Amino acid sequence: MIPKIAIVGPESTGKSSLTEALSSHYKLPWVEEYSREYLENLRRPYGQSDLIEIALGQLDLERKVLEEKPAFLLCDTNLLVIKVWSEFKYGNADPALEELYNFEEYSHYFLCDTDIPWAYDPLREHPEKREELFEIYHLYLKQLGLSFSIIRGTKEERLEQAVSEINQRILAK
Repeated sequence: MIPKIAIVGPESTGKSSLTEALSSHYKLPWVEEYSREYLENLRRPYGQSDLIEIALGQLDLERKVLEEKPAFLLCDTNLLVIKVWSEFKYGNADPALEELYNFEEYSHYFLCDTDIPWAYDPLREHPEKREELFEIYHLYLKQLGLSFSIIRGTKEERLEQAVSEINQRILAK
């Protein structure tokens, strides 16, 4: 079984930058965030039902990259992000999303902290809620007993932390 690493956290916390840097460092493919592609092509405001389509698209991207048989899988987001967002924005998660989420397993999570400046993006919605969302992710990861590390600092420090964790937790096994 190929180990899977999910990079999670609130919007504008460096998830994509970290995933791309790790991909470059280890010379591995990575799973991009499907919601960006989906939302950029949507010709209407998104709703809660779109989150199921986004989750299915994210899982499909993961399957495609897994077909390349990488040493481990780097995922720029996963269904935890979609679940947290659904609960935050809509007050609940669709049972179908819950079912998809409960099926997925990841070897380790990197939770990106809010210690980097907010960067505008038309798809981002809550610059003032990043700390609140960070705490929600942190609580979920702890309550579920998932293996995770909080990633903080500059882009270089974040990469260094993540590489150290991967070398110890994934590659040393």
